[in-house]
Amino acid sequence: MLQTRTSSREIRVALVGVGNCASSLVQGIAHYANGGANDAIGLMHWDLAGYRPKDIRVVAAWDIDRRKVGRDVAEAIFAKPNCTQVFCNHVPPAGATVQMGRMLDGVSDHMADHPADRTFLPAGEPEPEEEDVVRTLRETGADVLVNYLPVGSQRATEFYVECALRAGVAFVNNIPVFIASDEAWARRFREAGIPVIGDDIKAQLGATIVHRVLTDLFAKRGVKLDRTYQLNTGGNTDFLNMWNRSRLASKKISKTEAVQSVAHRRLEDENIHVGPSDYVAWQNDNKICFIRMEGQLFGGVAMNLELRLSVEDSPNSAGVAIDMIRCAKVARDRGLAGPVDSASAYFCKHPPRQFTDDDARDLVESFIRGDSRH
Repeated sequence: MLQTRTSSREIRVALVGVGNCASSLVQGIAHYANGGANDAIGLMHWDLAGYRPKDIRVVAAWDIDRRKVGRDVAEAIFAKPNCTQVFCNHVPPAGATVQMGRMLDGVSDHMADHPADRTFLPAGEPEPEEEDVVRTLRETGADVLVNYLPVGSQRATEFYVECALRAGVAFVNNIPVFIASDEAWARRFREAGIPVIGDDIKAQLGATIVHRVLTDLFAKRGVKLDRTYQLNTGGNTDFLNMWNRSRLASKKISKTEAVQSVAHRRLEDENIHVGPSDYVAWQNDNKICFIRMEGQLFGGVAMNLELRLSVEDSPNSAGVAIDMIRCAKVARDRGLAGPVDSASAYFCKHPPRQFTDDDARDLVESFIRGDSRH
């Protein structure tokens, strides 16, 4: 078992994947450390158990695109095919060079059929072994390894999880590959004395959290939900990657269960559709979501609700990621091991244990205060 660490005011983070989400995260750290330092707009927690966004420092990163590998993280986040909004023009050098990552199933074959500025260009460098990644994590003193691989990267994610376990580094899993919510992996983190938060990040105000809140509202107001759908379109690399439907099994489970878990009664499979829908190149990082809910009010009188939500996809998750990273560091400081249930439930679609968002928020606030261990 690892010993409880002495808390440091710096959180040393390693990134797996330097795409749009990583770009928004790194821009956000810079934004709240300088021009936005006196403006907490967009944050759920300005101070989280003594840690502020400016305390996060990127010390290592891996990617497989030749336009990013070999460049400082602060430069790589603006390289193609990244297309998210630039909201911080002054991102100081990180002092961390993007290294060649392990490809495995991190790229879908169909990506090669699209223009280079929409997809990745393989770096062609030797891929790292576990020893290489573990050595980097140890030498940089990384506290937290953040997973930003594409949806469907099962084997690639498991490669980096093994590295985190060997290096003794906390793991934050932002994608719908089930790690924290898989008991076999959860047990390994507990045995190793390392915290893990996951799986599949909820955006700050995205399709899933809005759909969940409305579903919970139906239940609390006595409205019978008969059927519902959630349709999403976007033009970033994530949506292009998800054109390969074989990579979507865990994503669909994650998004569907996030809604089903707060319904008064589970809907039959034919009455609920929640999932990514289509790639529209000109939308870039803008995501458009359509939600429809049909139900019955007092006396069985029919009603329906339709909603359209438009958000910049990657910044919408970055503020949540900042809280996940800080919670992982707090858990590490306190010597906690295994899934952090409260943070996982509040920040992720497919946590080990599902709670309503109100209950999950209460739990995570209790965890931050130190009133509960998980």
